[in-house]
Amino acid sequence: MSNLLSRFAKDESGATAIEYGLIAALVGVGIIAALTTLQESLTGIFEDIGGELDGAITKK
Repeated sequence: MSNLLSRFAKDESGATAIEYGLIAALVGVGIIAALTTLQESLTGIFEDIGGELDGAITKK
């Protein structure tokens, strides 16, 4: 039984998985923050692209 507990205490794979999860969460929060900041300009860009595509379709 003590062998099992000592192996459990030495196992760090769970801690590594938690660290990777935290890094992924921080990257996600950073992406969301950046997209929120750029929301208006991105909306304008996509509206321009949509207008150009609409114009290209009606010209055919």
